[in-house]
Amino acid sequence: MTQKFPLSPIDDVYRKAIVAGAVFLVCMEVMYFWLSGVPSFAIPSKDALGETAIGRDFLNIWFGAKSAFNGGPAIFFDFWNYNLYLQDYFATTDLHHYFWSYPPHILLFIWPFGLMPYLAAFVVWSVLGFTAFMVAASAGGVERKHLMFVAVAPAVAVNLFIGQNGFFFAALLICGLVNMDRRPLLAGLCFGIMTIKPQLGLLLPVMLVLTQRWRVIAAAAVTTIALVGATCAIYGAEIWWEYLAKVVPMQRYQQENGAGLLLLQIPSAFYAGRLVMLPIRVDWVIQGIVSLAALAAVVWTYWRPRDPVLSMALLVTAIFLFSPYTLNYDFVVLAWVLALLRQRPGLAPRDHALILIVWTLPVTMMLAGLAHIPLGFLVLAALGGWLVRQLAAETASSPAAWSVPGWRVAPARVSPHA
Repeated sequence: MTQKFPLSPIDDVYRKAIVAGAVFLVCMEVMYFWLSGVPSFAIPSKDALGETAIGRDFLNIWFGAKSAFNGGPAIFFDFWNYNLYLQDYFATTDLHHYFWSYPPHILLFIWPFGLMPYLAAFVVWSVLGFTAFMVAASAGGVERKHLMFVAVAPAVAVNLFIGQNGFFFAALLICGLVNMDRRPLLAGLCFGIMTIKPQLGLLLPVMLVLTQRWRVIAAAAVTTIALVGATCAIYGAEIWWEYLAKVVPMQRYQQENGAGLLLLQIPSAFYAGRLVMLPIRVDWVIQGIVSLAALAAVVWTYWRPRDPVLSMALLVTAIFLFSPYTLNYDFVVLAWVLALLRQRPGLAPRDHALILIVWTLPVTMMLAGLAHIPLGFLVLAALGGWLVRQLAAETASSPAAWSVPGWRVAPARVSPHA
């Protein structure tokens, strides 16, 4: 007979969090589709909120995929033309405004979804993305017993609800980070594809140069050039000029004027300033200071060999602090980071509390934002500070500590409060 041991207080808290996360995910998805009524299978149909399609942001992916066979998405680069096109499609002006932000080479990956009926494409998109993310998280060091902590993270529920691409880019980032030494060409390929969403990779070149991973850099550069070249060959070089001339300025406008749900979803210092209604110029100054601090933290972390898991966790956290424009559905990659941190021995109860606070952040930051509290930025800054302290307390490792295979970790410092 197998003897069962009672859960520790910390494990019991995590178990309750997992149950709560699962209930939240299931209830949100079931209620959303139930209230939306019976959707059309072949074409987009309005959801329960009545201002957008079921699948919400996936509408961009589906229309973009269909445009791959009709000269490309250049018509979508103009904000007003794109929304007039959607209003005509839905035969209504009472429609949430959509913004096309993807560079042209996304079409090289999403075109198959344009061959599917809308609802089937949305289901395949969601299932493929979630599967890719979970496979990457498992291969990236999360123990099997902790995978459920990743699978039901609030970021997962938010990503599924909004129909976004957070799963795919989390999988690419994880795959790139864990293969930098074992399979540098694969890592570079993943980082090159991530240029479709460049705000998540802005600090990767800094880390790669400091750790002298030249093969990864070369593979990423070749991948990027090949993707840009392929889109130029298919749609003409002018599609990139159209993108730079129309989409990039609109992104700046969206950054400074976006409101409603968007204002609650972005954890950057810039949007923290907007939430507390500071002048835009002040917001940019604050963002600049925070971006420099995040850059400095990454440089300090990778200037010398340190614990690889803590260094990677600091890098991912710094990405969200460095960029003025990331959203809460991108936090799925943080669920992986948090699972790795949870597995470390010697953490104090307050450390586990911080992990759980960050885990719930994709939802709690939106609730706090309604009261003009920039919880997303504050918690991420706290996580970054905690990681810097943990790294500073670690004993200096040999240069091999930069190597990721097996996630060789420096001996954990046992807290007297554990």
